[in-house]
Amino acid sequence: MADRVTIQDIADALGVSRNTVSKAINNTGILADATKERVLQKAVEMGYKQFSYINAADLNISRPTPAPAETKTVGEIALFATSFPGGSHFASTMLDKFQKEIAQLGYSFTMHRIGSEEISQMKLPITFNKERTAAIIGIEMFDYEYDQMLCDMDIPILFVDSPAFPDKPLKADVLLMDNQSGIHSFISEMAQRGKTRIGFIGEYMLCQSFLERYTGYRSAMHLLGLPCEEDYCITICKERGVRLDFNFYMEELKMRFEKMDSLPDVFICANDFVALDTMQVFKKLGISVPRDVYLCGFDDSPESKITTPSLTTIHIHSQIMGFCAVQLLMSRIKEPSLNFRTIHTETRLIYRESTED
Repeated sequence: MADRVTIQDIADALGVSRNTVSKAINNTGILADATKERVLQKAVEMGYKQFSYINAADLNISRPTPAPAETKTVGEIALFATSFPGGSHFASTMLDKFQKEIAQLGYSFTMHRIGSEEISQMKLPITFNKERTAAIIGIEMFDYEYDQMLCDMDIPILFVDSPAFPDKPLKADVLLMDNQSGIHSFISEMAQRGKTRIGFIGEYMLCQSFLERYTGYRSAMHLLGLPCEEDYCITICKERGVRLDFNFYMEELKMRFEKMDSLPDVFICANDFVALDTMQVFKKLGISVPRDVYLCGFDDSPESKITTPSLTTIHIHSQIMGFCAVQLLMSRIKEPSLNFRTIHTETRLIYRESTED
């Protein structure tokens, strides 16, 4: 077998189709749970690139979740989030996998919403019990001062995404998706098609992932020798962690498009929802995607598949992020003195109708 394990290698080893393996690994389509688990187990055993850092025995993918009576709870993992991810959010699938894995390890899972009052007053939620908490996972917690307060509690903590440009590095592990490779590949492909006027839409100071997508865009433009026109970069709010009023944001987008002498060939958006908002504004202005301008999002949300036109985007492997989150937190609980780590998981570029694919 070649050194690099492929999806076809896994399919051949199991006697299933390549499409079945792809669905299981990328969490797309419909598969029986038993088939999905068998494929993931084999991918781990063979050292497939997405799973090369995971020990199959540690994951126990095929082991059924023990009945509550047989499970000894060893502590709580607390989820902190400013809003709980809905079904369209990549973190929804990630947390589902995360919760199942930690349950097999004997941990219970509690969820705590952090509202504006808690943040402004630097208070912990009243539902949180520090004494019972073995570790914290924070989803899109973008207020730096509040995050710093959590880190000062000396409880193992993992942030999924984090504030942009922290004053000092947070004393925590951080889990991110690869925010740059797919954007570089996309811009390279657009340049080969003669689409060299490329812009960016998104609030890069909101969070680390948006910042990395923006810097990925700018570095790709520079490395490919393409002009980076500032008029084509719509970054309305430059304050860290500030969320714009939706109506103001939509009006600002409309105004910025109207002021442009001409549209770029392509807009890259910080995520799919920014791209969908942009499509709404374009429709009001009589701008057609992809006839007048190409559009690319990020996340591969369910909405990106069903919108008209369907959206070219970058897929996040949410289940792999769930596996990584478990490994990072468990290793931090076991060895609190480890150096803090920032881990990026693989993403995949998907072309659809918004770029005439």
